Amino acid sequence: MWTVIYIAPTAKLADKIQTRLTEEGFLIQIRPIHLSKQQFEILVPSGEVEEVQEVLNSILHA
Repeated sequence: MWTVIYIAPTAKLADKIQTRLTEEGFLIQIRPIHLSKQQFEILVPSGEVEEVQEVLNSILHA
């Protein structure tokens, strides 16, 4: 099962997050939010949420 860990406000940020998390070896899915053409859900497998959250925090606060 996939879990949403973040909602990116732009496609550029969603792509940056996907690239960095993929480089770290995580499986990532990006899904546009249908009500907003600008926002994207970042999803990861449920079992990886805690590890991904740590890396995501470092990406967002860099």
